[in-house]
Amino acid sequence: MTESTVIPDQKHLDLIMINTWLTETFNVKYPIILAPMFLVSNKEMMIASAEAGILGCVPALNWRTPDEFDKAMGEMKDSCKGPFGINLIANKSNVHLNRQLEICEDKLPDFVITSLGSPKEIIERLGKKGCKIICDVVDIEYAKKVEDLGADAVIAVNSGAGGHAGKIPASILVPMLQDATNIPVISAGGVGTGAGLLSTLSLGAEGVSIGSPFIASKESGVNDDYKKAIIDYGAKDIVLTSKISGTPCTVIKTPYLEKIGTEQNVLEKVLNSNKQIKKYAKMLTFYKGMKLLEQAAFGATYKSVWCAGPSIEFVDKEESIKEIVDRLAREFDEALAAFNAKLTK
Repeated sequence: MTESTVIPDQKHLDLIMINTWLTETFNVKYPIILAPMFLVSNKEMMIASAEAGILGCVPALNWRTPDEFDKAMGEMKDSCKGPFGINLIANKSNVHLNRQLEICEDKLPDFVITSLGSPKEIIERLGKKGCKIICDVVDIEYAKKVEDLGADAVIAVNSGAGGHAGKIPASILVPMLQDATNIPVISAGGVGTGAGLLSTLSLGAEGVSIGSPFIASKESGVNDDYKKAIIDYGAKDIVLTSKISGTPCTVIKTPYLEKIGTEQNVLEKVLNSNKQIKKYAKMLTFYKGMKLLEQAAFGATYKSVWCAGPSIEFVDKEESIKEIVDRLAREFDEALAAFNAKLTK
């Protein structure tokens, strides 16, 4: 459980000392993971996260080839003044998984977040080397499976998450998983303020994974139009589309998205409903969708598909990662003080 200690006569930062499994395990100041975001997270964000007192995580697939990933791993090991993690896609769509695992075995990250598929091999190969394995889950069934496999913690991907969000709100999913398992639960989705952090920790979460509010950070490698969209749009502009990867994904409802629609066309639906070719159709849709996201992230056009979650509601300017984290800390202090003021003996 989270313990917060108020230090008298202090204002601003460091007013609250937050002790959770996440902060104690990785010796970081705040129980926050900068979520791994496809084509958004980069080496600079990992370095800045460590300096800001949080945990950064980056998808291995953000580098085009395993050799580029290997080089980046070495650079991050040398440059990060704190722990960082790698996100690995565990299913067959990731044709580079074995090579990525070899690189992680050689240049061990502090933790790995697994997404999709079974994390069994990842846990067996990296867990025994001391790397903490944290698995994305959306329900009790999968959470219990990864716990039995030896996962160190789970990330509860709730309905407020960006990208491939879960279906259950954090207020239900976090305590539900906490009751059903015996490993730490970290919440992913919907947190963009210090009050949101306080609220999530009060549910029993050992930390939060925050992605969308960092897309417009100064260290983010996406183009200015993508950052502008994060700043200009809000929660009401987030919609689900199945066009990117074949499964519902949250994106910003730009004029371009309105033009192309959010539903798969007739051919895509037929391919995805045929049991014999469904697997290959999904791989093709995933590949096409990833190329579309790649263009959106680095192309110089506003008519693109931009992945984000509703927490962009709280982004109103471009800030450094340290500025974002410092703001979250101040807001957390203020929210806790306001809540304590409401309590009576």
